[in-house]
Amino acid sequence: MRASRLPFPKFFRGTAMSPEQGAFRALADPTRREILKHLSRSDMTIAEVADLFDVTRGAIKKHLVILEQGQLISVEAKGRERLNRLRPHGLKAATDWLSYFDRFWDDKLAALGQVIDAANSTKKDNDNE
Repeated sequence: MRASRLPFPKFFRGTAMSPEQGAFRALADPTRREILKHLSRSDMTIAEVADLFDVTRGAIKKHLVILEQGQLISVEAKGRERLNRLRPHGLKAATDWLSYFDRFWDDKLAALGQVIDAANSTKKDNDNE
């Protein structure tokens, strides 16, 4: 008898993922990023998403599970179908984490600008002598 496959690798079993980890794990795959683009246009069933890709429905289902675990989509049962919907606020965890580095680089670039301005000022003074 074949054991069912878990959506998480073994090292994730029994551990909770932070919102950032879930979001980045979901965003790490180009197929999942493309699925998010499609879901940004409209809610879709698994079959509708699978029709857009050259992979099996099972593979798409696994991608959707990871997107749901990363809180980037929600899944609503409608009759026999499951409707997948983008949760844009799910991207906030990743955006917040990345914004730290925006501030970091803004500060570094501002400091570099000051050094360049000081060097240009010194060069002007030397040229005028």
